[in-house]
Amino acid sequence: MKDIRFGVIGGGLMGKEFASAAARWLHLEFKDARPVIAGICDVNPDARSWFTDNIPSCTLSTGDYQEMLDSDQIDAIYCAVPHNLHQQIYCDIIRSGKHLMGEKPFGIDQAANAAIMSCIEEHPDVLVRSSSEFPFFPGALAISRAIEEDAFGQIVGVQAGFHHASDLDPDKVINWKRMVAVNGAYGCMGDLGLHVMHIPLRFGWKPTRIAAQLTNIMTTRPDGKGNTVPCETWDNGAIHTMVEGFGQPFPLTMETKRIAPGEMNTWFIKVEGTKKSMAYSTKHPKTLQVMDYEPGAAQAWQHVDLGYNSAYPTITGGIFEFGFSDSFLQMWCAFLDELVNGKKAMYQPFHCATPAETKSSHDIMTAAIKNAI
Repeated sequence: MKDIRFGVIGGGLMGKEFASAAARWLHLEFKDARPVIAGICDVNPDARSWFTDNIPSCTLSTGDYQEMLDSDQIDAIYCAVPHNLHQQIYCDIIRSGKHLMGEKPFGIDQAANAAIMSCIEEHPDVLVRSSSEFPFFPGALAISRAIEEDAFGQIVGVQAGFHHASDLDPDKVINWKRMVAVNGAYGCMGDLGLHVMHIPLRFGWKPTRIAAQLTNIMTTRPDGKGNTVPCETWDNGAIHTMVEGFGQPFPLTMETKRIAPGEMNTWFIKVEGTKKSMAYSTKHPKTLQVMDYEPGAAQAWQHVDLGYNSAYPTITGGIFEFGFSDSFLQMWCAFLDELVNGKKAMYQPFHCATPAETKSSHDIMTAAIKNAI
């Protein structure tokens, strides 16, 4: 097993999730490579100390990411920083020759994404991918396989989305995701959009006609210092599109909502076709909905219990349930699989989100703002 020594830039929620995934690597039966957390970079010393206190291999601790990029003890980087920092830091990582798993949306806007894409083209030996773990849930993988097998017949329509309600509380203190200078003008789309677009873009369902409904529901929030400040970004977005070709055009609707009352963190996709329809939601992670149709026959949805049916085999028994930490681990296994074996020799075909897919997501989000109703 080959050790891939990782530096983490950004010691917040997702950086810790990656550290947890690395610690659980024995959960996988994948034996070609494993991530070793060798360094942490964060401007907050307390965030760094969590890594150095809990991970013996994490011996490099710094507030300057350039120190990490200069280190010959680091092979690859996981970068989880606010959107306004993506262009500079991602490009510096790529130029350093270290492989990169970055958080979406890969740039605060279309221009920043273009700069990152240009840097990637100049360094073809560096593997660059974007984090997007939800398509690695078993139900999502089942739908992806059915798309690959052209099992749906003529596509009637596709709905995909990401709903949660963390911003429903009007007393929640404002964070950077509600600030245009840090999050970007995309608002909820920039933070959640690639999760929703990952599967449609993977199979070439890039829309040509786009309209959107964007809403800013909570227009002000407390700043934690006794003041009320404006919320500058969109809370909710519904992107209505038409996808051309594939037999005939079909509608693709993609929703990103920070205020969806009652939703904790729900990712979903539904594909309707003339031969088969399928639907999956992380709200009911064990359940895949399937309807196979023959002309003249009854139209009846089946609810199929999935069990633990993952892209990469694990020690977990098939009767047990699959969750977010499992999908995150599977995504990271796909990254290391591609890194050490190459895309054509991966153990399974569903690779992580690509820079080209982030570019397409920027095209869609930019058009959504331009064509907002």
